[in-house]
Amino acid sequence: MSLRNKKVLVTGADGFIGSHLVEKLVSDGANVRAFVYYNSFNSWGWLDSLPKETLKKVEIFSGDIRDPNAVHHAVKEVQVIFHLAALIAIPYSYYSPDSYVDTNIKGTLNILQASKNNNVERLLVTSTSEVYGTAKFVPITEEHPKQGQSPYSATKIGADFLADSFYRSFNLPITIVRPFNTYGPRQSARAVIPTVISQLLAGYTEIKLGALHPTRDLLFVKDTVAGFLAIANSDVLIGHEVNIATESEISIEDLAKKIIKKINPDAKIISDVTRLRPEKSEVERLFGSNAKIQEYTSWKPEYTLDQGLNETIDWLAQKENLEKYKTNIYNV
Repeated sequence: MSLRNKKVLVTGADGFIGSHLVEKLVSDGANVRAFVYYNSFNSWGWLDSLPKETLKKVEIFSGDIRDPNAVHHAVKEVQVIFHLAALIAIPYSYYSPDSYVDTNIKGTLNILQASKNNNVERLLVTSTSEVYGTAKFVPITEEHPKQGQSPYSATKIGADFLADSFYRSFNLPITIVRPFNTYGPRQSARAVIPTVISQLLAGYTEIKLGALHPTRDLLFVKDTVAGFLAIANSDVLIGHEVNIATESEISIEDLAKKIIKKINPDAKIISDVTRLRPEKSEVERLFGSNAKIQEYTSWKPEYTLDQGLNETIDWLAQKENLEKYKTNIYNV
C-alpha cells in the first residue's frame, strides 16, 4: 500500500517518534491528521518544532485518546492509522498504574472500535520491546514469551492482545509494530541517552544513572520511522507482530562511556540508587531479531550507533533544545 495521497491519522503525533513520523509522512505526500493531547496552552508538543512549511500541511486534531468521542471524530474519513499515543515512562507507572491502564489499554480499545466502525484500510498499533521482559533467548523473535515486568509493559501487553483479538474477531487489518529502544532528537529526558547527553552538555562532570549492566538494542528514530512505513507498505504483514530492531546490544555502562568520550572524557558515571528499578522489574537484556521485517520488507537500519549518537548530540547542543531539559532533576 502506497501512502501517497492517503488520509493518514497519527495518534501521539506530538511525541518523540510521532513527530518524526508526521514529518516523514508529509514529505512522502500523505495527507496527515495529527492527534495531539489537548491542553489549555494550545501546545502541539514536538510538532511545534517542525518547519512551518511542513506544519501547514498537517491537520491538527486536539483531543484525548482516553475519550471515545474524540477518537471517533478523529478517525472519520481516515484510511490509515498509526497508533502511537501512550504513556511510556516506566518509573512513573509504578506510581500511577491507573493512568497507564486508561491510556494504553482503554485508549487502544477506543482506536480499535473507531477503526472497525469506520472501516479503515490499515491500522498499525505500536507495541514495545518491554513486553518481552528480560530475554529468555536471543535474538528475541516475535514468538518470544511476553512478560510484564512493570505496570507499563503489562498495559502494553494488554493493548497488543486487544489489537490481535480485533484482527481475529472482526478481520480488522491490524499489524502490531514493536520497535526496540528508539533514541534520537526530541526524545524525552526520562530516557537514558538524552539523560547522559544533556547532563554532559550542561557541564556536569558526574553523570547520574541507574543500573549500568542491562543491555539494550538501540534504534535511531529515523530507522524506526522507516520501519513503520515499510510495514505499512506490506499487506502481507496484516495480522502479524513485527519487531523493528538492529539485532545488536550494548550495556548502559558502555553506552554512557561512549557518549562521555564524545563530549567530555573527564566525566565520571555515578550510580544513583533513586534511579534504580525494583530488582524483579528491571529488564536485564533486550536484543531483538529483525529477521521478520527483513524477510517481508526492504527495511534495514541505515544508521550506526555512532552516527545516531552524533546527530542526537548535535541536536541537543543547540541552546533552544538543551533549555527544554531540566538536567538538575531526575525525570521520572
